[in-house]
Amino acid sequence: MTENLIDVLIYIYENYMDREESVPADQVILEEELLEAGFAQSEVHKAFDWLDELAWQQKNLAEYEYMAPSEHSIRFYSEQEQRKIDLSIQSLLLKLEQAGILAPLSRELVIERCMAIETPELNVDDVQWVVLLVLLNQPGQELAFSLMEDLVYYGEPTYIH
Repeated sequence: MTENLIDVLIYIYENYMDREESVPADQVILEEELLEAGFAQSEVHKAFDWLDELAWQQKNLAEYEYMAPSEHSIRFYSEQEQRKIDLSIQSLLLKLEQAGILAPLSRELVIERCMAIETPELNVDDVQWVVLLVLLNQPGQELAFSLMEDLVYYGEPTYIH
């Protein structure tokens, strides 16, 4: 199989996070299931590391609240970010911000998590999943998460005007 880290993350989300069933407490059991599903061990480990780093970043997000960009600030992408996050993705992130789905700090976390994915380029679908995973455990972001989930699964959030 040619699945990558995003595919592993989608599998974990759709089989555990999107259901009442919880993620196995023992990471070894989850790893065995992912390997049985056909994912490469290296990609499974990358996905676990990616999720661990996301959890750490979210836990520490409150510490950076004082540095949060204002809602009127403009985000400029570095050359390295532009190589991975093309104009269509930048447009998506801006649209999500303008719609109130992404706050500036959440946007920065999404960009950081996108840059942590070891692939030269991402596509809009990949980034939509990253946004969904970032919003999943952020307190007070339940509506934003719900809107993003609609976008991922149905192509357009139902409540955006």
